[in-house]
Amino acid sequence: MARQTGDERLRQRHVSFPCGKLTLEGLCYCPDRDGVFPAVVLCHPHPVYGGSMDNNVILSISLALIKKSVIAFMFNFRGVGGSQGSFGGGIAEQEDAAAALSWIISQPEADGNRVGLSGYSFGAAVALPVACADDRVGAVALISMPHGKSQISQLKSCPKPKLLICGTNDMIVPLEQARLMGREAAEPKQFELIDGADHLWWGYESVLGNKVADFFKDKFQILSTKS
Repeated sequence: MARQTGDERLRQRHVSFPCGKLTLEGLCYCPDRDGVFPAVVLCHPHPVYGGSMDNNVILSISLALIKKSVIAFMFNFRGVGGSQGSFGGGIAEQEDAAAALSWIISQPEADGNRVGLSGYSFGAAVALPVACADDRVGAVALISMPHGKSQISQLKSCPKPKLLICGTNDMIVPLEQARLMGREAAEPKQFELIDGADHLWWGYESVLGNKVADFFKDKFQILSTKS
């Protein structure tokens, strides 16, 4: 299915892909023209609290990426929507994210040398360790990531380009905890605070989506010169 968004036409495709013995569902937005494009996999917020790939933040980032001619691949973690399995406490979901990376890289339209990973809230806590450990990931964007010792440790040791972004009115991630993660993260990093935004990002989706898309576009240009 093709549709228009801003100045970029996109093809929208619902897909199923394997993750071990499970089958997960995803939704791929791809520019509706010939070519090979960079791609970003998007990890949604907490399933226990209703998080899914239909989330407002995930959708807004996906549309912003397409406007930059970047493939956006969102998917449902195990036990969500049409994805098989059950909630894995944030550990098994790392396997889901890795499987989503494998699927998008296998697509002929995707440039396997320019692949990013992004996560929102719970999805950010899932995306971080995967991005740090997986050589296929060139850059990672972490939106409203909850603070924790494991996150600080991973941020300190992760050499990948990182965007950490949070709202100043976030009721889940206190401002000082967000700033601490920004300070502790290893270079290269980019830390952004969006004045007035809270954890749900209602009313700030466009600002957030553009910042995330701009981050990946910039990093993919760098990766392109190295390939």
